[in-house]
Amino acid sequence: MNILEKIIESKKEEVATNKQFISSDQLMQHPFFARTTFSLKQFLRDENKTGIIAEFKRQSPSKGIINNKADVVEVTKAYSDNGAAGLSVLTDTKFFGGHADDLIKARVNHIPILRKDFIIDTYQLIEVKAMGADVILLIAACLSPESVQELAFFAKSLGLEVLLEIHVEDELVHICDEVDIIGINNRNLKTFEVDINRSIELSRKIPADKTKMAESGIDNVETIKIFKEAGFSGFLMGEKFMKAENPGEAFEQFVQQLKKG
Repeated sequence: MNILEKIIESKKEEVATNKQFISSDQLMQHPFFARTTFSLKQFLRDENKTGIIAEFKRQSPSKGIINNKADVVEVTKAYSDNGAAGLSVLTDTKFFGGHADDLIKARVNHIPILRKDFIIDTYQLIEVKAMGADVILLIAACLSPESVQELAFFAKSLGLEVLLEIHVEDELVHICDEVDIIGINNRNLKTFEVDINRSIELSRKIPADKTKMAESGIDNVETIKIFKEAGFSGFLMGEKFMKAENPGEAFEQFVQQLKKG
């Protein structure tokens, strides 16, 4: 069993447990559930923003602990204040050290937030709205094309945008009308190896009406320039900043480099 399969098995148990403790109806009573969501697509088109979706991540299965001391409000506020187009907050606890409370606290920021987790059930989409997130992540590697469409359709009914993550050409069949953004992950979720050429290779085969995002392995301004020339609007980055002693300051310095061209 590879890492992704272990995560999904654990996620099934987690979702079943959560359903027993709090119902969908109870989640819908949360104050955030009724809020109007931000559009990540629109923020990615904003020339005053960087196109970077800056991530708050404490650890990962491949790297272990990255930063377990950073304050989520302090870091995400620095991301937002310095031009992030959106935030990505890990909510998986067992493998990534995240928590729903991290996302709820990050909602003080007035930019789109992606709930970074492994979505396998419509119940989790109700959780997403109750947490105050604006965008969901659907990972093709652990979902069938039919499941992607079902989950994406339900997400859209809640006013959420949908980011579909793919890694190989075979996963292009998961793209459907309800998907707003296509993220190409340079990291193989089954082996956690990174190949930054992955996004460029697959990008030519993505429908022209879909917003394109590059994920993982982006750690310098030159790489972002290459992706922009290939038609990418979004760049998901986190580890580069989170491994710094002061992630917010590291992000600010990177943005300054980006602006210099």
